[in-house]
Amino acid sequence: MDVTLLGTGAPAGLPRPDCPCAACAVAQGEDARGATALLVDGALLLDLLPGAAFAAARAGHSLAGVRQVLLSHPHDGPAVEVPAGLPQPGRVPDGRRLALLTGHRVRAVALDAPGTGYEVTGPDGQRLLYLPPGGAPAGLEDPAGPYDLVLADVVGRPDALARLRAAGAVGPTTDVVAVHLDHGVPPGRELARRLAAAGARAVPDGTTLVVGAYEDVPDVPRRTLVLGGARSGKSVEAERRLESFPDVLYVATGGSRGGDTEWGERVRVHRERRPGSWRTAETCDLVPLLTAQGPPLLVDCLSLWLTDAMDEVGAWDDAQWADGGERALRERTRELTEAVRGTRRTVVAVSNEVGSGIVPATASGRRYRDELGRLNAAFAGECEQVVLVVAGQALVLRG
Repeated sequence: MDVTLLGTGAPAGLPRPDCPCAACAVAQGEDARGATALLVDGALLLDLLPGAAFAAARAGHSLAGVRQVLLSHPHDGPAVEVPAGLPQPGRVPDGRRLALLTGHRVRAVALDAPGTGYEVTGPDGQRLLYLPPGGAPAGLEDPAGPYDLVLADVVGRPDALARLRAAGAVGPTTDVVAVHLDHGVPPGRELARRLAAAGARAVPDGTTLVVGAYEDVPDVPRRTLVLGGARSGKSVEAERRLESFPDVLYVATGGSRGGDTEWGERVRVHRERRPGSWRTAETCDLVPLLTAQGPPLLVDCLSLWLTDAMDEVGAWDDAQWADGGERALRERTRELTEAVRGTRRTVVAVSNEVGSGIVPATASGRRYRDELGRLNAAFAGECEQVVLVVAGQALVLRG
């Protein structure tokens, strides 16, 4: 089964008409996108876009063989004029099935937002799932294993991908292609980077995909370290990397700090930003979590882990530091990095980058700065990907 993406953008297209934003300004060439529409084996058209016939011709196809046009958007009629010769668009009611003479079978998938999703099974048994913008499955029936291809609003609804993974509808070989792309993320390398972290990718308008081919499915890095200064956006970057995965365990190393209202406000903001399906553990005992089997871990952050470790070994006192404290801290760091090296879990860890600022005025401050630099370097050495966040922009240092 072949799928040609006549368009891959949001309903208004990309760039949006008369939008002065930076993302729209650079959305040119392959990064310019028409409204999303899919042509399946030349026989089934999912959604319409302005100039559908011309879009098909540019991709080397014709709409002459289309036998069914289905709408996914919440409106009752087509958003654009129906090209001559095409059947009138329709919609399959939620849960109902449609069999085409071409051998394709379509099932309408109920969503948690207005609109309709479509599961399409080809004559060869390959299966794809197409979701409209802003939509996620409201409740999946038995998915009968992972889909071969999923086309969804990965940027706008990463939780939809998390639900599909939790239900077993998306697996390691599922080709997840982002569609309905809007100006919320700058196109080009930044879009590709964010999607790759979710195990997804984007393709230009006019691309034909072979359903069941998974050679281009990006590998999600097992271990990632996200570095950055204060308020750089490093925690947001780390959370974004796991928001399309279910049952994430958020490991908060800073504790609640009872009575500290400013810290309590920081914790509240973090909690409200995280998906409701995530669990939280407040602990600095990271080695058992890394060595155990389980869902992805988000550790925020290593800087506070180091503070706790230095407290435990008496590193702030020069005498204790010289009398075994330094040796004990090195051992703790070694145990942590060995656990990271051997972990089978997906791990995203956050840490502060403090070595580029003012030299601390105290010996203990300089000691902390130096030890954090050593810890970050050791931890980064065990990660497939290392990212530095500056002013909310992620710079890939490794991977």
